[in-house]
Amino acid sequence: MKAMILAAGRGERMRPLTDRAPKPLLEAGGKPLIQYHIEALHDAGCTELVINHAHLGEQIVARLGDGAAFGVHIEYSAEPPGALETGGGIRHALPLLGDEPFLVVNGDIWTDYPYRQLLQEPVGLAHLVLVDNPPHNPQGDFQLNAGRVAVEGAQRLTFSGIGVYRPALFAGQPDAAFPLAPLLCDVMQAGQVSGEHYRGQWMDIGSPQRLAQLDRQLGQAGG
Repeated sequence: MKAMILAAGRGERMRPLTDRAPKPLLEAGGKPLIQYHIEALHDAGCTELVINHAHLGEQIVARLGDGAAFGVHIEYSAEPPGALETGGGIRHALPLLGDEPFLVVNGDIWTDYPYRQLLQEPVGLAHLVLVDNPPHNPQGDFQLNAGRVAVEGAQRLTFSGIGVYRPALFAGQPDAAFPLAPLLCDVMQAGQVSGEHYRGQWMDIGSPQRLAQLDRQLGQAGG
C-alpha cells in the first residue's frame, strides 16, 4: 500500500515558528515531526510514499530527498501557493498514488499507531482511525457504531488524521482546493465509511504549546 503524508498546510496557529520552516519540519524529541511518520511507515513495510507540499516546501524536499536515507522512496506532489486543502491535495496527488487503496496521514500529528494493523481494503470508500476526544476538540467529529462511521451520534470521537481511501472517493472532484470532511460526510450517509477506535498515544500538534509538550514527553521517554 502506498502512503501519503499531508505536509502542505501553512500552519498559521504555529506562527512564528512556521514563518521560517514548514510545520512538518518542526522538531520534537530531536526529530522533525514528519520523520516519525516516515519511520513508522517504513517499520510497517510501507515504503512507497507521497508527500505534498506548498508553504516552504522546498525545505521538505531538501531535508528528505528521495527518502533513501530512511529506507523509503518519496515522490512529491507540489501544490500552488495557498495549497489545495486536504481533499484537493489528495485529489491532486492521485496520479502518484495509483489505482489501489492508499493510506493518508496528517503530517502534523504524532502517534504510536501501529500501521501494520490498518485495514488495507476498505469495505466501502474509506476507513478512518478515530481517537478519544482531546481537550481542544471535546465534542468530537464522528460517531463510531459497529465499525461504521456516521456524522451524527451521542458518543462522538475525534478523527485522528489517519485514513485509508479508495481513489473512487475522489471521482468527479475538481483538481482544485476543497476540504475532505464534507466529502467524507456525504459518503458516510451512504454507509460507505468504516472505522476503528485507537486508544493509544495520539496528539494533534496544533500549537507551539502542544509542540513543546510533545518535546518534553519524548525527552522524558528518551525519544
